[in-house]
Amino acid sequence: MIAARAVRFSPEDPLSALEVADRPAAAPPPGWVRVAVRAAALNRHDLWSLRGVGLSADRLPMVLGCDAAGVTDDGTEVVVHAVVSDEDFRGDETLDPRRTLLSELHPGTLAEHVWVPRRNVLPAPAGWSPERAAALGTAWLTAYRMLFTQARAVPGQTVLVQGAAGGVSNALVALGSAAGLRVWVTGRDEQRLAEAAAWGAAATFAAGERLPERVDAVLETVGKATWQHSVRALKPGGTLVVSGATTGGDPSAMLENVFFRQLRVLGSTMGTREEFERLLRFCELADLAPEVDSVHALVDARDAFARLESGQAVGKVLLRP
Repeated sequence: MIAARAVRFSPEDPLSALEVADRPAAAPPPGWVRVAVRAAALNRHDLWSLRGVGLSADRLPMVLGCDAAGVTDDGTEVVVHAVVSDEDFRGDETLDPRRTLLSELHPGTLAEHVWVPRRNVLPAPAGWSPERAAALGTAWLTAYRMLFTQARAVPGQTVLVQGAAGGVSNALVALGSAAGLRVWVTGRDEQRLAEAAAWGAAATFAAGERLPERVDAVLETVGKATWQHSVRALKPGGTLVVSGATTGGDPSAMLENVFFRQLRVLGSTMGTREEFERLLRFCELADLAPEVDSVHALVDARDAFARLESGQAVGKVLLRP
């Protein structure tokens, strides 16, 4: 089976730790189903794995990838849900202390086939291309949970998205504007801000710029560089949802602001199968689709990873076996 795998760790040169080759597939756990992959999406998570973050050496070599769309052995077109929880866990699987993502403990989706628990396959919306379905997974599910589960955003509210780059930002703008929210976006790159406006942002601002008014919620993935601005941008009683910290995870807590204005600060990670089902239905009804930067053959996965690592990709980078 041809697959893109992490075979070692390289913090400085992650692509040097990537192998694209034909190797025997690992034996799947009993009762798991096989999905013939038609399209798979890359995420920053894959680059971090190659650097040795979130993946231990005893699990190497590891097939990378969290997101995919494909066909099961009985011919059903499906989308893969990446969050794998303990089979005995009940409730929100993102809260299972033993939960993992595909490619952390079990082989991932950047391969000709992937094996997953039966509960981790969802029917693909009729008429969707595999690329459209595969691109929704990690980034769009993360955004959906941030907006509607954690921030509890409702039509008519104003939300601020910190950072105009990346798949989560794209998803937050597209989902929020389609749901009747006024979405504002900050960023350092004029081209990225123009793209955010094209996705549906009601207004864009330079990073750290003073806003015309305070907002109901802030969606934060940047971390230390924008945290002070995020806290100060909120109305009393507002909500700050954080799902990442690309510029560092140790900002000043600004506790005086938090307790005096009674702010809610919530973490958010991925999403549940039920949320993924609702996301698929929402995108189908609203005719939403992730932006695709490029599509590469699986055998050319190194080129796809180079595109992702460059920081120049606008939208999802995809692989097709």
